[in-house]
Amino acid sequence: MIPFLTFTKHFGNITKKIGGKMLKNLFGNSVIEKILFYLLKNDKTYPSQLSRIVKTPLFSCQTALERLEKGGVIVSYMEGRTRLYQFNPRYPLLKELTLFLEKAYTFLPEDLRRKYYESPTRKRPRRKGKPL
Repeated sequence: MIPFLTFTKHFGNITKKIGGKMLKNLFGNSVIEKILFYLLKNDKTYPSQLSRIVKTPLFSCQTALERLEKGGVIVSYMEGRTRLYQFNPRYPLLKELTLFLEKAYTFLPEDLRRKYYESPTRKRPRRKGKPL
């Protein structure tokens, strides 16, 4: 068999088997992967929201967020009493990282994308007295 055809055959099988832990080995753990994908699609988050959406313990999310912040990939700021996290706009490889994450995101199964990263979340409180 021709080596190129073997590569595409194996690559095709790999993309079919990819689940929610595609970049786990690259980033060190699956929580960081989930955080980066979530920030890619939702711009900003706070630890308890992230923990609830990606169904991961709060402590794991907080530890991973601290690790990413220490590395300069994300930054945090206070909005009221809530600490929010977002990508660091001054991170030198931000453009390359987002392109890489966008490409990796296309390989995620559609059900995982809808379940964790594209689900509608209320960003602001509902107006008092507004009908449902």
